[in-house]
Amino acid sequence: MHLPAGAVLDVGAPTSGLRSYVAVDGGIAVAPVLGSRSTDLLSGLGPATLRDGGTLPLGEPTGEPLYADTLLWEAPPKELVLPVLLGPRDDWFTAAAVSTLATGRYEISQHSNRIALRLEGPPLERAVHREMPSEGMVVGAVQVPPDGRPVVFLADCPTTGGYPVIGVVPESLLYPAAQAAPGLTVRFVPRRHRR
Repeated sequence: MHLPAGAVLDVGAPTSGLRSYVAVDGGIAVAPVLGSRSTDLLSGLGPATLRDGGTLPLGEPTGEPLYADTLLWEAPPKELVLPVLLGPRDDWFTAAAVSTLATGRYEISQHSNRIALRLEGPPLERAVHREMPSEGMVVGAVQVPPDGRPVVFLADCPTTGGYPVIGVVPESLLYPAAQAAPGLTVRFVPRRHRR
């Protein structure tokens, strides 16, 4: 869609899912930090978070594109089913906890964001109760804080964490989680790595 200078584009609320994406010819012209023009919510690096009434500097337009580079996403499911590869710390949990992970139904909390899906539902019981040193985190890690309720890390996840990770959702299968709205039911399908 080509808009003249001064025009207003009202994107509105998504009709399905949680997030909408708008691309602008020439890009957003903020100074890159560590090669990115995004705001890192955890560290505060990057440009200021966009707020209602805020403005963004635009880059130089490159001209009308020959085609639209769009990708149509499927509507979010009525229930989010996430496969999870158990480990590296599934041995820190009881056998009952792994069973609960497989059979429990969770609901996405209002406190979720692009860092993580925070889930409400049956807690996972730990077998090991000692402190653990911080370990590296990856996108898709299912970390279990002291309250026992799983947290699934998304695109802005931290690089390290100090709670055990019961499993990891493969990143290639995680994309529906980015559009999963609070209140949606989540179910895990755990499996063990083949060794």
